[in-house]
Amino acid sequence: MARMPAPLSRLQHSFQSFGDISRFLREGVADEDSLQLRDSLGALSVQIDETTRLRRTGADAMAITRRVGGLAQCAREHQLFLTGLGSAWHALYEFGAYQRALRELRDAIAAWQQALERHSTQEGASFRQFELLAWRTLGDALLLIDMYEHDNGPPSDLSGVLPQRPSRWQGLRAWFRRLRR
Repeated sequence: MARMPAPLSRLQHSFQSFGDISRFLREGVADEDSLQLRDSLGALSVQIDETTRLRRTGADAMAITRRVGGLAQCAREHQLFLTGLGSAWHALYEFGAYQRALRELRDAIAAWQQALERHSTQEGASFRQFELLAWRTLGDALLLIDMYEHDNGPPSDLSGVLPQRPSRWQGLRAWFRRLRR
């Protein structure tokens, strides 16, 4: 039996950490595809959270480098998972935008990993770029999930009868769309 999506009131709060996103992703889903995508994305979000936390605690460079290598592998696996999703996902505009964001994130992870391995003075800048792209990528993923679940949800008997006031979540989606232009 599929769990119901989290109510919009739950979506209206802002995320303060990558871990918050991971917890949100486990809360509710509309169908099996959503569940699998949420699980894959949750694993990526946990890896991002653990890696950024390790970097911020000032751990040694080798430990951070190993963790970044694991993150790169997780991002690769997540991207491979995306290719196997059904046509309903691939038909969404947000799917292509998310795939582009994920590729950019993978590039940023690779650049950060190289900076760590070379003990480059650019490591800090590479980390900041990675973190910025991680937030953007996860935001695009949440938008994709919301659009898929919205489009594939049960039709309402009242749709079109009452004017709908845009929610904060819809406002956030519109903001992400403007950002991509």
